[in-house]
Amino acid sequence: MRCYLQTFLLGMIFVFFSFLYVFNQLASTLEDRDGWRVKEHGIPGRKSHDTGHLLRKRPGLEGLRDREEGLDSERSSSAVKAESRDERSHLAVVACGPRLEETITMLKSAVLFSKKPLHFYIFAEDELHKSFRNTLESWPWRVRARFNSTIYPITFPTENAREWKKLFKPCASQRLFLPLILKEVDSLLYVDTDIIFLQPVEDMWALLSHFNSSQLAAMAPEHEEPRIGWYNRFARHPYYGKTGINSGVMLMNMTRLREKFFKNDMTTVALKWEEMLMPLLQKYKLNITWGDQDLLNIIFHHNPESLYVFPCQWNYRPDHCIYGSNCQQAEQEGVFILHGNRGVYHDDKQPAFRAVYEAIQKYQFGDNLETSLLGPLETSLQTTTHTYCGRASHLLTKKLKQSIMSVQQDATRRRR
Repeated sequence: MRCYLQTFLLGMIFVFFSFLYVFNQLASTLEDRDGWRVKEHGIPGRKSHDTGHLLRKRPGLEGLRDREEGLDSERSSSAVKAESRDERSHLAVVACGPRLEETITMLKSAVLFSKKPLHFYIFAEDELHKSFRNTLESWPWRVRARFNSTIYPITFPTENAREWKKLFKPCASQRLFLPLILKEVDSLLYVDTDIIFLQPVEDMWALLSHFNSSQLAAMAPEHEEPRIGWYNRFARHPYYGKTGINSGVMLMNMTRLREKFFKNDMTTVALKWEEMLMPLLQKYKLNITWGDQDLLNIIFHHNPESLYVFPCQWNYRPDHCIYGSNCQQAEQEGVFILHGNRGVYHDDKQPAFRAVYEAIQKYQFGDNLETSLLGPLETSLQTTTHTYCGRASHLLTKKLKQSIMSVQQDATRRRR
């Protein structure tokens, strides 16, 4: 009897420990599965719409790298850091006809004052490629080390290519197709050939970080004073805001632009950028005066939430001083970017603008900026006070003086 009792007790003990073992295994399995779920769903950028916007907010090629980083969470942190060192400002220009020297002067001003590296995307007619290449290669090696450049042919959609090329100024509408051509570039600063930078390009580039989640491009108003505004008095098509926008300086988050579906007045269906351009031209080509700029005004009239508007000092034109000073921000801080539209760099209508252009054009790399650029410029500006813009010429040199001082201080530190 005692033998049977001992056997029964041993069996009960065995069963108890067996149940305990099975329970522990089951609990461990459930814990591992829950942990895997947390790890899987915790990967950033998989399904979150808002997270996607944040990833696409960073400029240049970096923005695309950020998106890849979000999709591939297994990359080592060192590899990610190595790929995120692109501090370049990406600058595009389109040059056709007799715009070679003007474009070179613009690029020269960009290199002179920028402290961070640049990448130039130069779209030009085939016969200009060699001249661009030879000129840029002739610059001193210390200057060439601060930028990369890529030269592209003028490219329009095969259908209606001639119509696009002749719209307004030769090749100007090329800027509309940059997001479709430069597919590997996330963000881009487009400028007209008649632009002069009076401060570092990276200061304009930094405005990308001011975009909210819906904004994909930035431009300045066409006018500050509605009484002299063109769009609000003469336009025969929709335009942005009260006085329209000027596209001579245009900062773009091209990833967002390529992805967005735009509201329009051609169909109730929102359209992608490439789907919208030709129908827009066909609808309004008899009503537009300023070509592609008018098309941009129409687009952002219907999509105002997509535009970031920066102040007039970033795109300062003769319109801001020809009838008296009407750019309040420039009066406070000076002119950041000079835009010599209407050919004022090459005639006598606005000698103050021409003086700035010629000072940059004639400056020789390596010379002292204060004595070889600023000094001659201030002397020339003294002869322009018979014009309204000449009387406001102190606005043209205010920021330039700061940029020159900063460049010289950096040069002094490097020599030490």
